[in-house]
Amino acid sequence: MKMQLSPSVLLVIDIQKRLMPAISNKAEVIANANKLLEVSKLLNVPTIATEQNPDGLGATVPELKTEHAKVVAKETFDACEASGFLNIVSDPAKVVVVGCEAHVCVTQTVLGLMSQGREVVVVSDAVGSREPANRKAALNRMARHGADLVTTEMVIFEWLRSSRHERFKDVLQIVK
Repeated sequence: MKMQLSPSVLLVIDIQKRLMPAISNKAEVIANANKLLEVSKLLNVPTIATEQNPDGLGATVPELKTEHAKVVAKETFDACEASGFLNIVSDPAKVVVVGCEAHVCVTQTVLGLMSQGREVVVVSDAVGSREPANRKAALNRMARHGADLVTTEMVIFEWLRSSRHERFKDVLQIVK
């Protein structure tokens, strides 16, 4: 079965100021999320960023280029339960998910999206947790429930689909 990521939505979950210092693979998560954010902007991929309890955990880290993203503040771990969230996630788009923490908000949102009939792609090198064991367990659980686990570059090149894409050279500069 050939999976295509178009159309898709990029969902950046809770990569926030007060949370990220505790994330074990924070540099990788931020770097890969940023690559996807930059490419999503170039290719006009709709993008959503959630912020869990922003008064307590702060806004999205300033390193992330989210100026083109719709930001959704939430109190629930599953973003699907946040007011208006499901109205923003276009249908029938696949949802490409990155963020933190893998075993809490990412997993609960992924399971919530799948219960709504959405196809979900989890970018394994762009999700993080405080403890590596929690991240590993979360990725295993999401995969067992039907989420497709991919990497940042897999998503980027599937969005492009061809080296003949008009933005290929621009995207290549981001990947390198």
